[in-house]
Amino acid sequence: MSGMRSITLGHYLPGNSLLHRLDPRAKLVGLLILIAALFLIRTFSGFFYFGLFFLIAFISSRLPWRYFLRGLKPVLYIVIFTLILHFLFTKGGRVFWRFGVLTIEENGVYLGSFMTLRLILLVVTTLLVTLTTSPIAFADGIEFLLRPLRIFRVPGHEIAMMMTIALRFIPTLMEESDKIRKAQMARGADFESGNIFRRARNLVPLLVPLFVSAFRRADDLAVAMESRCYRGGENRTKMRQRQITGLDYLGVFTACGIALAIVLTGV
Repeated sequence: MSGMRSITLGHYLPGNSLLHRLDPRAKLVGLLILIAALFLIRTFSGFFYFGLFFLIAFISSRLPWRYFLRGLKPVLYIVIFTLILHFLFTKGGRVFWRFGVLTIEENGVYLGSFMTLRLILLVVTTLLVTLTTSPIAFADGIEFLLRPLRIFRVPGHEIAMMMTIALRFIPTLMEESDKIRKAQMARGADFESGNIFRRARNLVPLLVPLFVSAFRRADDLAVAMESRCYRGGENRTKMRQRQITGLDYLGVFTACGIALAIVLTGV
């Protein structure tokens, strides 16, 4: 499987788990609370408890492991880059390795590992929400969160629609890029050999038709929406009205309690 098709952002896996049944508004509020707690953690023990909570939520969601492993592949280069930056340029503590003016010191190893764990937990927690929430439900949740901004004339429905369409078309564009890549390789294109500059130049036969295809899809979608008289969120109604239940309140309160406990133990 190519790296492009390893992206799981935007996919939805139907299920009947407790996390699947939660209202999208409750899931998004809980996600924001947990992300805030993740950035307030200051020790590895806090990450341990956060990872333990994620493991419990993951097992209860009944999702396959491979989707999370595939979701981590696109951020692998960011993780490696973060580690290298901190290892080489964060100074302090014992010196573990020295080569000329370059050194790897204790503080760099600590901070690099700390930031890497935070990034990984951020990605897998977000994936857990997106994989258990349909695009339509996700749009409803985002629109609900943006509703208070209407007093500032922020078009919440339009923003939610754009974000949902963007998430929806990520898998489509990845599949399209994989097809174009295989077609170009069948015609003799080489995307693997050479230095980084040559590889970047060889991507032109891939990027040009991909952009053309993306613009064509966007134009077709715009025409389809206009032909159906789509006029944004003003005076729009919904066929299915979502109702917040006691289970949703319990989920939000649980996320608040767990986030508070993790922050207190990880500061």
